[in-house]
Parts: sequence; structure tokens; C-alpha cells
Amino acid sequence: MTFLDMLGAAERQNNSMLCVGLDPEPTRFPGKLKGDANKIYDFCAAIVDATADLVIAFKPQIAYFAAHRAEGQLERLMEHMRRVAPQVPIILDAKRGDIGSTAEQYAKEAFERYGADAVTLSPFMGFDSVQPYLKYQGKGAFLLCRTSNPGGDDLQNQRLASIDGQPLLYEHVARLAQGPWNLNGQLGLVVGATYPAEIERVRSVAPTLPLLIPGVGAQGGDAVATVRAGWRPGASIIVNSSRAILYASSAEDFAEAARREAVRTRHVLEAARLEV
Repeated sequence: MTFLDMLGAAERQNNSMLCVGLDPEPTRFPGKLKGDANKIYDFCAAIVDATADLVIAFKPQIAYFAAHRAEGQLERLMEHMRRVAPQVPIILDAKRGDIGSTAEQYAKEAFERYGADAVTLSPFMGFDSVQPYLKYQGKGAFLLCRTSNPGGDDLQNQRLASIDGQPLLYEHVARLAQGPWNLNGQLGLVVGATYPAEIERVRSVAPTLPLLIPGVGAQGGDAVATVRAGWRPGASIIVNSSRAILYASSAEDFAEAARREAVRTRHVLEAARLEV
């Protein structure tokens, strides 16, 4: 089953556009877990167990594991997710961007070591920095396009005078991903929820690509505006929320609280979809 097949199946089975981002920060862990980096797996596994029937995808952010020497815990977590939620695709948020043999090693890390179904990439170095990932049949790659951070304007919102029509850089990335770079239908785009007008623009340029949309929740992105701008029949959106769900409670009921927040967010997204 390809990544896109998994995505569609999870969307239908769980009736969801919600992605839970797994960004474990031990200083924010609840109760007896607080401050213990050795409990990253325990914390994340509890969140996964509480939300597995509510999501379209899980998105572990590799830096939160590597910073605490917890790559082994991430490997265990990936195995746990595949075991308890085999229908839910896993997007490894790594934002890699390099060429040649280095890109091949990063692709091997994502898809062979960790067993991810998709990975996030920076397209700044061009197609030969993306191509090694596309050699993994059925796997997905999400290219950074119009990100949720204010500094994205520094490059992404600048015009390319050398390209016909002088598109903004993020528009050009979207066109490449929709067209010549998407050799086997494996590409998607990352577009931040903090810019709904840009989400709509990306959707018009890339009408069929899945969009990974971070920024809902703690970053202030509006869930309803996000769905209206990006969701179309047959074109998935994956709306990520991390901190608002992970840290919905600082008490022992953190997993139950995470589930309640995930249920609430999923409902808001679904209600917005019904209005599109």
C-alpha cells in the first residue's frame, strides 16, 4: 500500500483530517514523568494509544528525540505505532535537504531505520536533493512550501524575476511539486495554517497534492479557515496539532486530556469541511 493509499484509508476509517505531532519536551511532561528524557517513549506511546482512532497521521519531529539522545526511543515508538495503528501513516518531520550520497543516507534513515511512510524535506537545493527519497516506492515526501513561521517571508514570499510570470517562490515550489518533480505521485507540500490565503493559493496551483498544514493550536492557526482554504474533494489535507494536544493536561490524566482535545479539534475540522 502506498503512502497516498494509507492516507486515504486513514481519512475514511477515522473520519479525520487531524494529525497529531509528537514533539516530546520532557520539561513539560506531567507528574512523575516530568523532566525525565528516558520517559519520552512512555509519554508518546500513551498519546498514540489515546488518539490512534482519531487521526489521519502521526508526525514525530526527529529533533525532539535526537536532542535527548532518544533515537532508540523513536525507533521503539515507530514500531509501537505500526503495531497499534497500522492504518495510520507516519510522517517523519525531519526537514532534510542535501544532495547525492548524503541525501541517500537521509532517505535510508527515514525509510529503513525508522520505517516512516513519509518525510518532510527542504527543496532549496533542487530536485536532485529530493530524488533519492522518490526511489522508495510508495513512500511520500512533503516539500516545505509556505511555512507557518514569520521568517518564511524572507525567501518564500519573494518573486522570481527569471521565471515566466514572476511567481512567488512558494508558488514555484508548488508548481514543481504538482508537475515535473512529481514523477510517481509521491509528493505533497507543507503549508502553514497561519497563512490561509496562501493555503488557498497553493491549492489552486497544486489541486491534487496532499497538504501537510502545521500551525493549528499553539501557533494560532485557525482550523476553520484552514479547511476552507485547503480541503477539496479528492485532495487531502493533514492538519497538524502538537502542543495543544500533547500538553492538554499537566496531570496524570494527560492521555485522556489529549484525547479530549483531539476529539474537539477533529470535530471542528469536520464541521468546517461540511461547509466547503
